[in-house]
Amino acid sequence: MQTDHRLESPSAARNRDPILKELQRLLPSEGLVLEIASGTGEHAVHFAAALPGLVWQPSEPKEDMRASIVAWRDSEGLANVRDPLAIDVLSEAPWPIDAARAIVCINMIHIAPWAATPALMAGAGRALADGNPLILYGPYRRAGVETAASNEAFDASLKERDPSWGLRELETVEEEARRAGLDLHEVIEMPANNLIVVFRKASAG
Repeated sequence: MQTDHRLESPSAARNRDPILKELQRLLPSEGLVLEIASGTGEHAVHFAAALPGLVWQPSEPKEDMRASIVAWRDSEGLANVRDPLAIDVLSEAPWPIDAARAIVCINMIHIAPWAATPALMAGAGRALADGNPLILYGPYRRAGVETAASNEAFDASLKERDPSWGLRELETVEEEARRAGLDLHEVIEMPANNLIVVFRKASAG
């Protein structure tokens, strides 16, 4: 009988260390970090193990992925990873969490309908206090920057799977963030033509 619900993502294994290096600089030393679209849970356990002062709150709309997150957490014996929440940013239901010191979202925006982006920004705008970050990771198109051939091929493959998916224009994503009260603070070049994009909640004053 299959009892190990851990799922594996090759991309998570490849990118987790470069992402962690930046998160160690960008995240606060303590407090709750909400991860949107946690997938298999491999990122959550890797980051939480390396950042023991933080409480990691994964979330994932898919039941099999939530089971994988729990299995990875339990296999690593991590007390600072909470049970995953069933947050679906496309749902009209409010997020079941009032506040977070930071929000992390890895490889979601391009593998979701465009409506997920403004929904993510709106939710982050409500959950973050002034100055706290929303940290995105993934491939983007950028005005004035030639898109890598590998990203063009990836974009085409995404659209074949679902026409509503695809690489997003970073400037358009920034516009949605600004509408939600989030300012762009940093864009970090990452391996394999990916970016980390850091928004911060703007001060009401």
